[in-house]
Amino acid sequence: MATIGNLRHRPVRRLTQLYLGLALYGISMALMIRSGLGLNPWDVFHQGLSERTGLSFGTVTIAVGAVVLLLWIPLRQRPGLGTVSNVVVIGLVVDATLALLPAVGPLWIRIGLLVTGIVANGAATGLYLGARLGPGPRDGLMTGFVARRPHRSIRLVRTVIEITVLALGFLLGGTAGIGTVAYALAIGPLAQFFVPLFAVAEPGDVGPGRVAAQPAG
Repeated sequence: MATIGNLRHRPVRRLTQLYLGLALYGISMALMIRSGLGLNPWDVFHQGLSERTGLSFGTVTIAVGAVVLLLWIPLRQRPGLGTVSNVVVIGLVVDATLALLPAVGPLWIRIGLLVTGIVANGAATGLYLGARLGPGPRDGLMTGFVARRPHRSIRLVRTVIEITVLALGFLLGGTAGIGTVAYALAIGPLAQFFVPLFAVAEPGDVGPGRVAAQPAG
């Protein structure tokens, strides 16, 4: 597992960046939801569960994150402060943002919300992962499985997981559409740009702010 880091090194910068990133991540999710044009695979699943259970989107996001985190135990993954904070903060922020952000009608506004949400999600990924205080529970599930099955590629495992949750979410009533495709195409390049930009260097790093670029979740 990648270095989680410690709060003895630049704690104010790390904590500020972590929680700004998590808050922005929740806001970006709410923007994509309000666009009505499609969500990323895990959020299609969250929305589908929300529709079926009557629970708020944020509550479902927290519950799913907690369940996924429990799956780390047999994989012997070690959570960081960022991992635990991810489970709680994003769900609370997305619900608060949805309560403040009304539904919109005109297509051009919805497209604007989608584009803004995707870019904000990329920036949030950079802030959150750049703090180096632990991956999100969903990414930890992926990397933990690969660590236990080293002959499986991260790309393959991630693809299988995301196709599975996307299909389940769609069957449950989640919104998949052009926004889902746009997110899939854009999030990799956006993360590649923003993660090095916001990365907090650890003592002993070879280069400034080295950190793996992977979406949070």
